[in-house]
Amino acid sequence: MTDSSSTNLPSLVLKRHEDARIRSGHCWVFSNEVDTSRTPLSAVEPGAAVRVLDSRERFLGHALVNPHALICARLMSRLEEEPIGPGLLERRLRSALAMRERYVGGVHYRLVYGESDDLPGLVVDRYGDVLVGQIATLGMEQRRGEIEAALAATLPGTRLVWKNDGNARDLENLPRELVAPDGVPETLEVLEAGLRFQVPLADGQKTGWFYDQWANRALLRALLGRQKSVWQSGGARVLDVCSYAGGWAVSALAAGATTALCVDSSATALEWAQRNARANGQQIAVQRGDAFDVLAQLGKDGERFDVLVVDPPAFVKRRKDLPQGAAAYRKLNQLALQLAAENALLVSCSCSWHLPAEALPELLQSAAQHAGRTLRLIASGGQSPDHPVHPAMPETRYLKAVFGHVSR
Repeated sequence: MTDSSSTNLPSLVLKRHEDARIRSGHCWVFSNEVDTSRTPLSAVEPGAAVRVLDSRERFLGHALVNPHALICARLMSRLEEEPIGPGLLERRLRSALAMRERYVGGVHYRLVYGESDDLPGLVVDRYGDVLVGQIATLGMEQRRGEIEAALAATLPGTRLVWKNDGNARDLENLPRELVAPDGVPETLEVLEAGLRFQVPLADGQKTGWFYDQWANRALLRALLGRQKSVWQSGGARVLDVCSYAGGWAVSALAAGATTALCVDSSATALEWAQRNARANGQQIAVQRGDAFDVLAQLGKDGERFDVLVVDPPAFVKRRKDLPQGAAAYRKLNQLALQLAAENALLVSCSCSWHLPAEALPELLQSAAQHAGRTLRLIASGGQSPDHPVHPAMPETRYLKAVFGHVSR
């Protein structure tokens, strides 16, 4: 498919006053913002490229459309002379690569982060010479071949795997699938700060690894590296809650902690955590089970830890889940804080976009009070630089991390 001429494209005209958010830089158009009396959504082919116009028919941008979705159009270009096509895709990919090479380096990172790279509906993670992509929208799905060609031109010598198993595909009526033109590698290898990790591709979470946390793991290593001289003679014990493949625990041990316990509900994840510890000359203990139940039992057993990492999955996936999800974050952190030794370090994370950034410290304060502990926040973090935030799209900022000192 060649870059289309802008004048030949169908148009979507927005209702009066519905253009302000788009003009500010946001790239989503909702179906109730379209003036369907002038440009019926039903007349637009699903996945088609369109010109988005304001109510006075002034050009706003080029977008891909799914008339059956709530987010019915996603802008990819704001220049009328820059329509959506192979040339635009390759330019976007080269720009994304240049940003990662400037601020991240190496060959292990998130290469494409959807809207933040002006490629809405597309995520690509790089694992050396293996690229793992995820497509979330119909328009991008229809251009899969063009994306593959653009990736091959941008990073020659790499091979691509599509791990299209995200919930967002359900909203666009797209099937979940694992597609690998060159074969599916069983494992993916990650190099992070001199540490080597392996994760499963088919059964792994996200694309396999949580690249969004590498900057926070680096901060943990830096904070622990300054504490070696003040640790008790027995060294520091680490508790990694919802550990997945052990990224936090292995990082803490590399910084000088002496023992680590990984807690996760997945036996497979814990097997990979142990494998990753061994690959880095370490040993960890693991305990499978519901995090709430395991932490409660550890408290009954009188266990204490010097470093506590609480990094659960999203408890607030929809706005209406906020009260229940916030209560779950508070309870889980309370259970962890009850296990804190004197002068412990707490790292608490939330990947729920619907949980406001200011809410997490408030929840932690409540958790500390219920646990009979004093908490002082010493640092905070967000997603790593390979997950850049679009300043006009708060939806691209989801990860919160709080580092706190715990005492009696």
